[in-house]
Amino acid sequence: MEMNDQTTLDNTDAATQSAATQVTGNAADGNSANMGMLMDIPVTLSMELGRTRVSIRDLMNFKSGSVVELQKMTDEPMDVLVNGTLVARGEAVVIDDRFGIRLTDVVSPMERVKNL
Repeated sequence: MEMNDQTTLDNTDAATQSAATQVTGNAADGNSANMGMLMDIPVTLSMELGRTRVSIRDLMNFKSGSVVELQKMTDEPMDVLVNGTLVARGEAVVIDDRFGIRLTDVVSPMERVKNL
């Protein structure tokens, strides 16, 4: 049983590495044309300031001016998500009259592929 579990883990690791090689565009094996096609696919990029859980009763009592307390502390970095998957963390900045985010930590491509 133990050998089968290890074999499965080895196969999973090999599949993850293969997918990572394809996603990162290893030009040595001719995937650069395929990578070019992927580059134009739109994704949803979102920055998450924080989360909280509320009851439906509390949700129904929300009105203009209500304050929702988040579980994150003010000095914690914001999460940057692509299609719901964490890809980076950063801090909020203001550029002219718009919000932005300065990335402080980016998840490695291998870790991103593992989280798919």
